[in-house]
Amino acid sequence: MANSTIWWLIAGAAIVLELLSGTVYLLLLATGFAAAAIAAHLGAGTVAQLVVAAVVGVGAVLVWYAVQRRRPAPRPTASNRDVNLDIGETIHVEAWNPDGTATVRYRGAQWTVIPRAGQAPTTGEHRVVEVVGSRLVVDKT
Repeated sequence: MANSTIWWLIAGAAIVLELLSGTVYLLLLATGFAAAAIAAHLGAGTVAQLVVAAVVGVGAVLVWYAVQRRRPAPRPTASNRDVNLDIGETIHVEAWNPDGTATVRYRGAQWTVIPRAGQAPTTGEHRVVEVVGSRLVVDKT
C-alpha cells in the first residue's frame, strides 16, 4: 500500500474520531495528515512526510489555540441574550414588596422580579438583564 494511501486513511480516521468526540483539534491534526499525504504524492520521503504532518498539524492546533485565547470569554448563560431571549426585554413594575421583590405578568405568566444588586427598587419600566431560576433581574430604564 502506498504511503499516501496510509496518510489518507489516517486523516479519515481522525475526522471520524473528531465527529464522534466533537472537538476541533482532531480535525486540525487531520489537516496535517492530509498534508503528509500530499507530500507523499509529490514524492517526499517518509521522514519528510512525518515532518510535514507534524509541522502542519501542530501548527494548525497552535494557531487555533492562539485565536481562541484572543476571543473574549463568553458571557454567563444567565445574562447571555444568545441563550436566553428574555434578556433585554422590558417589563413594567407597578409596586415592590417589602422584601425587595415584585410580581409582574410577563409572557402570560407571573414572574418574580428583583432589582440588580446595588440598585434601589423603583416603579416603572425596567429592562431584564439576567434570569436566575424563575426570577428576572432588572435594571431601571
